[in-house]
Amino acid sequence: MMSLGTEDGVAILLTLKLAGLVTVLLLIVGTPLAWWLAHTRSAWKGPVGAVVALPLVLPPTVLGFYMLLAMGPAGPVGRMTQALGFGLLPFTFTGLVIASLLYSLPFVVQPLQAAFASLGNAPLEAAATLRAGPVDRFFTVVLPLTRPGFLTATVLGFTHTVGEFGVVLMMGGNIPGQTRVISVQIYDHVEAMEYARAHGLAAAMVIFSFLVLALLYRRQRPALL
Repeated sequence: MMSLGTEDGVAILLTLKLAGLVTVLLLIVGTPLAWWLAHTRSAWKGPVGAVVALPLVLPPTVLGFYMLLAMGPAGPVGRMTQALGFGLLPFTFTGLVIASLLYSLPFVVQPLQAAFASLGNAPLEAAATLRAGPVDRFFTVVLPLTRPGFLTATVLGFTHTVGEFGVVLMMGGNIPGQTRVISVQIYDHVEAMEYARAHGLAAAMVIFSFLVLALLYRRQRPALL
């Protein structure tokens, strides 16, 4: 019989908090980055695009391991955060946010980059002739015309963060109420041979993921016809 306990509920709430915050940060960071990648002719476009896409091909534990080294007490980021009085980031919620941000970055940048590239210059040039400034052009022209791309990026960024395991386990560990997210909680249940509880939590994730993706495809269908 499927069941969800109090610890499972805490893990679910923590995961939703993490995914929501990371998604907002991904859109803030990913939008200008995707715009630059879609329009630049710089020789750095290839290397930057490759770095952004690395989480797609690297095992999550590899990425998490190097993040752990960089943010640890002997790493450059760790030394900087300690010098600034912020302490160490590994095994904290803040460290989990940063790790999730880097790991889910391509799932937001690539859909936005494709949407910006397909937009073309004609709508922006037309708006410029009407004396619309860069910010005005973005919010009145770019944003409405690339809404499906933003929807896809938001959904993929959120759902990918919800489903993370290797990176969050390496960077966040397994601290109840602080870094123990859904994927780690399922792992704990399986390790303890609590298969009913693992089944309940895993089934909830499957249903949630299916409903979110079904909604995404339903919203995209009119734009594709």
